[in-house]
Amino acid sequence: MVDLSVNLAGMHMDNPVVPASGTFGFGNEFKDFYDINILGSFSFKGTTKDARFGNPTPRIAECKNGMINAVGLQNPGVHHVIEHELPQMKKYFHKPVIANVSGFSVEDYAYTCELLDKEEQVGILEVNVSCPNVHGGGMSFGTDPACAAEVTRAVKSVTAKPVFIKLSPNVTDIVAIAKACEEAGADGICLINTMLGMRIDLKRRQPVIANKMGGFSGDAIFPVAVRMVYQVSKACNIPVMGCGGVSTAQDVIEMMMAGATAVQVGAANLVDPYACKNIIESLPAECEKLGIDKLSDIIGVID
Repeated sequence: MVDLSVNLAGMHMDNPVVPASGTFGFGNEFKDFYDINILGSFSFKGTTKDARFGNPTPRIAECKNGMINAVGLQNPGVHHVIEHELPQMKKYFHKPVIANVSGFSVEDYAYTCELLDKEEQVGILEVNVSCPNVHGGGMSFGTDPACAAEVTRAVKSVTAKPVFIKLSPNVTDIVAIAKACEEAGADGICLINTMLGMRIDLKRRQPVIANKMGGFSGDAIFPVAVRMVYQVSKACNIPVMGCGGVSTAQDVIEMMMAGATAVQVGAANLVDPYACKNIIESLPAECEKLGIDKLSDIIGVID
């Protein structure tokens, strides 16, 4: 029998499959499709200090082998999440979750993370310094090593739980930013977030998305994600969560061979609500085909 379990910065997971933030809400909508406790964990909806309505509509544009979104971190704010969402979540998900946090200042990040760090259900804090579709903050922190390190230090100074920094692929040197986060105390790195994309409505001669540009995700970005996971895992001594274009059990294995300890599934959840369930159920057979007895043995096997 194949052992699918992994240890992610001290958090035991039955398998490495994690629905990515922004594609799984707080799990409530998906629990009616299947028992989401089969997941390794999940990263819940990106949370900010204050409630946000998000960007104006339209926010979504279809693409070949992917999609562009500019939702703009719509969420009810950290206090509502702590008072309402987490207590409800505890009723239907019985494992530690990953709290995805965004901010518009270093102080915002620290404030939100300090509060979520105290919550029993939260196993890991995923600090998003890489959102490409909000103005003022988000990706601006993740495109400069010094800024990413500053956020990392601020969050680590007020938290005790593992902190993973979610990085943007929209940079020249992903390794420099990852290493800056590691040196600042990060316990792990998550990559990649969406790439920056745009579509134009030919008849209207206007961008499809009201925000003009947004985050490009889906199958098309998978090779970029694998490359960056490989580069960062070789350069850093902290675990990596791989993300970007993952939609099959084979993708999970490939991402882990590149160096990922856990693998997030994003846009695929929006195409098929059973995507993560199907991946988890397919993993043992895929491992057997490849002679893999213990999934954690293949992490970073590529030289």
